[in-house]
Amino acid sequence: MRDRQVADDHPDTTDLRGHRGAGARRFKGEGLGNQFLATIREVDAVAHVVRCFEDSDITHVEGKIAPLADIETIETELMLADLDSLEKRVDNLTKKAKGGDKDSKEQLDLVERALKLLRDGKPARFLDRKPEEERAFRMLGLLTSKPVLYVCNVEEGSAATGNAFSQAVFEHAKKEGAVAVVISAKIESEIATLSRAERADFLETLGLEEAGLDRLIRAGYELLHLITYFTVGPKEARAWTITRGTKAPAAAGVIHTDFEKGFIRAETIAYDDYVSLGGEAGARDAGKLRLEGKEYVVADGDVMHFRFNN
Repeated sequence: MRDRQVADDHPDTTDLRGHRGAGARRFKGEGLGNQFLATIREVDAVAHVVRCFEDSDITHVEGKIAPLADIETIETELMLADLDSLEKRVDNLTKKAKGGDKDSKEQLDLVERALKLLRDGKPARFLDRKPEEERAFRMLGLLTSKPVLYVCNVEEGSAATGNAFSQAVFEHAKKEGAVAVVISAKIESEIATLSRAERADFLETLGLEEAGLDRLIRAGYELLHLITYFTVGPKEARAWTITRGTKAPAAAGVIHTDFEKGFIRAETIAYDDYVSLGGEAGARDAGKLRLEGKEYVVADGDVMHFRFNN
């Protein structure tokens, strides 16, 4: 997941419902910065890292801990950027649509619907659209069209169960169909300095089954509908990321396009079988190695060896 963390410190923003046409305040990137906004356009999802802890030694730019207000501030900046981007396209699309250009007419309709939503203070990802409009919608490159992951940064004592602040963020995420996860940056910084064995002992003393980073990665995969399959050889094992629902030839294409073009079949072992039976030889002897064809939908954790024509 090519995500970026959105910072906790934000500038003054304007209510989007007051943003109307040329006479209204225009977004100039003075908040998050145009360079940063350009970077966000390239990612698959946006992770809002939200402060959900109190500490008198660490000041908050607003002088109080209010994660939902922080989220609204960042979201407003992104919506203002989207408004500015779309409004610049209207005149040109209108001219082309009046000239009989069918694609421009359809795109203009999509842009105008997105503008209405944004002016009502709602992110572009909430726009009702038909399946056949999805590609055109993605081509708009809107910042608020990205799926969102809220990362609740809590104090050490709340890393296992969260706190009142993180609970409010989780409720907010549920209402808008987003994903949220709790981590403690302080704990993660300490874990980073430990060996694998020491990490397990450290997490156990804190009552944690896994590190927050692991939860964050899993949440990111869930948000983007991603799964992992493995290839295993005598020298190395590799993990490959694909979208859930990917068929075997396309999964092979992630390794190399020639694998997809010349795909014959995939020798496949379920992850649990591979581990419990001691690898490929054990799985083969137990009859757990399957030959899958072009219509096979790869499952999370599959261990695969592709056969293909050169």
